[in-house]
Amino acid sequence: MATEMKKDDKKIVGQVRDIGQVEKAKAAEGDAHFHRLGWKRLTVVLIVEAIALGSLSMPAAFATLGMVAGVILTVGLGLIAIYTSYVVGQVKILFPEVQHYADAGRLMMGRFGYELIGAMFVLQLTFLVGSHTLTGTIAFLNLTSNGACSIVFGVVSAIILLILAVPPSFAEVAILGYIDFASIMLAIGITVIATGVQRSELAVSSEWSAWPAENITFAKAFIAITNIVFAYSFAICQFSFMDEMHTPKDYVKSIWALGIIEIIIYTLTGALIYAFVGPDVKAPALLSAGTLLSKVAFGIALPVIFISGSINTTVAGRYIHGRAYANSVVRFINTPKGWMTWLGLITIITIAGWIIAEAIPFFDDLLSISSSLFISGFTFYFPAMMWFMLVRQGKWYAKENLLKSIANGIVFIIGLVVLVGGTYSSIVDIIDSYKSGSVRGAFTCAPFE
Repeated sequence: MATEMKKDDKKIVGQVRDIGQVEKAKAAEGDAHFHRLGWKRLTVVLIVEAIALGSLSMPAAFATLGMVAGVILTVGLGLIAIYTSYVVGQVKILFPEVQHYADAGRLMMGRFGYELIGAMFVLQLTFLVGSHTLTGTIAFLNLTSNGACSIVFGVVSAIILLILAVPPSFAEVAILGYIDFASIMLAIGITVIATGVQRSELAVSSEWSAWPAENITFAKAFIAITNIVFAYSFAICQFSFMDEMHTPKDYVKSIWALGIIEIIIYTLTGALIYAFVGPDVKAPALLSAGTLLSKVAFGIALPVIFISGSINTTVAGRYIHGRAYANSVVRFINTPKGWMTWLGLITIITIAGWIIAEAIPFFDDLLSISSSLFISGFTFYFPAMMWFMLVRQGKWYAKENLLKSIANGIVFIIGLVVLVGGTYSSIVDIIDSYKSGSVRGAFTCAPFE
């Protein structure tokens, strides 16, 4: 009897040892799987996350602000975004344990900062999923000439976003990045050429202006500014992406490459389409290409709408999933339980994004709310705080730090101005839009104007 018990004990011990070995193997496999990004792939992933809806809002922002202010703000905010992204990367290099933006919040403000920035992080990414769901709905309505209830197309868009979010590794998403980039460039190119040809056929000027639109309200002007801010939101995912790099210090090449590409694309897109169309340019900009060519442009833009949208689901899911299973092999999403929990989580995030898209069915205002509440922090005042609290060495007023202290102080103030002014403007504009009846209602089958 005792001999049998000892045999059973050995079996049990052996089973435990085997399970431990399997878990170790899975952990090693997962760790290798999630550290495959080089700086070139990081650039592609950042392009996937960054260059999408922002470019489609530029011409309308230029129409509101005028050509001069539009160009200055697009270039100026782009350069600031490159700098703040550089600071974010410095934090990752100095504190390799930072996996997501919320971890930097913990370093600055303890548990409160971790929870606050973590909540903002997930909400912003969910808003981005909602923005892409809304754009997908607009695209399908345009392609089919309002051929079905807009809610149906919203559901279809959400399902596509969900399917593309299934691969949990950013290195896998990078493969789709080339399709994504080609998609947005072709769509923008078609729109620019189409609007230019239409203008030449009319043989009259488009009445574009170097100065802001007449009788422009504070709310309208600030919404245009926040739409430009929205276009430079790539810093929010940078910690998450850099955590998969095999050589994190190479990030500087990526952010300079991305920043310069963005500034060129956004400035040319905003200026050219506004110059060709004039003050009546629409948002998203592809709607300004004319009935037939806008369908062609939207058809070509479908990959960027959904690939860029899905990566936000992936980033949010990785943060939540990694936090829930921080001390378990499940976090590597290479076990049955890992896959089940991952699929359930990204489904919930996608449904939340769809609800946001249906509840706030205004392209400009949805981008503005997102910029004001969240991007103002992730791109401006949080990186400024990081420099003062985590990166700076010595006194802020020391000779070697003074210029950087002033620069980061200005960036911090810009972030707060966008937060307060943009949120106020978005609320005012949504209320005014409902009062005037110029927009469709929430959760309705009505087409977009």
